[in-house]
Formats: sequence, C-alpha cells, structure tokens
Amino acid sequence: MKRLEESLQERYAPNSICFGCGPKNKNGFRIQSIVKGDIIVADFKPKKYYHAFRGYLSGGAISVVMDCHSNWSAAYYIMKNRGEDKIPPTVTAQYTVTFLKPTPMGIKLQLKAKCINVYTNKAEIETELIANGEVTAKAIGIFVAVKEGHPAYNRWN
Repeated sequence: MKRLEESLQERYAPNSICFGCGPKNKNGFRIQSIVKGDIIVADFKPKKYYHAFRGYLSGGAISVVMDCHSNWSAAYYIMKNRGEDKIPPTVTAQYTVTFLKPTPMGIKLQLKAKCINVYTNKAEIETELIANGEVTAKAIGIFVAVKEGHPAYNRWN
C-alpha cells in the first residue's frame, strides 16, 4: 500500500543523491522523513548486508540513518522558525549516538525526531531508533544551515 504523506525528501529534494536519504541514490538507504505534528518519523527496513553480526544491524548504518533523519528534521524546523516555505541546506555540526541495545534485523524500524531548540540558522535535534516498540539507539545533534559558497549549499538539488 502506498503512503499518502509526502516525505520531506520527496517535496524538497527529489533529485538528492545523499547516501542516507537521497531519492536518486539507488544504492543508499533512501529514508523518507514525514512530519507528524511535533515529531518527524521515518520507517526503515535494513537490507541483509547491513549486518554487524548475525541478526543485528551495524552501528554505522544506524548512525547514517539517524544523522540524515535528524538533519532533515533540523532543516524543517529551521524553515518553520524562519517562516519560510523553502527548506535551507543544512549540515551536521555536532552529533552523538548512544547505542542502548542491539538493533534486530528483518523488521521495520522507526525513527522519531523532535526539536529541542531552534534558532535562525541552527537546530538541536533528538532522535530515537525504535525496534519492536523499544528504543535501541538515541542521538542528539546540532545541525546548521549553510550559506552560498559552502560545498553543501546546493545539496538538495
């Protein structure tokens, strides 16, 4: 069954090649971040080759999907805080992942991000990775909007 909601990536960056969230990267994770009230969610089902050890997801894969989802959440909250309708290009300034327990493979995982603080050009985001109703990893990060001249300025194109 097709989703009815449009993801932030589909709306604002349909040609992005980002490994974690780019719709045009056929080899990437292609997460789709969807606004649900005050949180932003994404479902993610890992492929078999993302194992760390039999039956469990790699911490590197976890870090990538949480970083991309958090980054998109920050861009969205910065846009809303500015009162704009164009999403700003953002990058990770600071990011910490805490692994709480091994994350199982073979099931749909969910990412949930919420904004802790938002300013004109940066946002602090807290994200959880949930498997079978349990939080298996948490991340907190600071993401900043970049200006023209920065290599990531046209990242959403």
